[in-house]
Amino acid sequence: MATRDKINAELETMSDAELDRVAGGGIMETTRDSQLLNRLNGSTERYNIWQISVGNHDGEIVKAWANLGVQAVVHSGTFLSDGSDNRYFIDGKEVTQDQARQHAMNVTGHYMTWDDWSR
Repeated sequence: MATRDKINAELETMSDAELDRVAGGGIMETTRDSQLLNRLNGSTERYNIWQISVGNHDGEIVKAWANLGVQAVVHSGTFLSDGSDNRYFIDGKEVTQDQARQHAMNVTGHYMTWDDWSR
């Protein structure tokens, strides 16, 4: 039987493409949201895909986005069901996840590339 530590270690060594095949949709988006928000302003923990899939962190991540002016609708799902795509809104207008990220960086004045926060 696999332990949580062993699964975490295996997930951490997987490439992004491999992780997308394991679980996409809301789980992957929410994982990446937590990574960005953690590096951007420390407003969430830096969760991995396992922690998002078995925990209940959606509310924390929604609140972190809201503090930056983004209304996020998070659908993480579980490890067995990857949920549906998360949705992001700024001033009532739906935007892409990339646009929400850029908005958050503009608000904080902390600009980062993918490599700065995704690892």
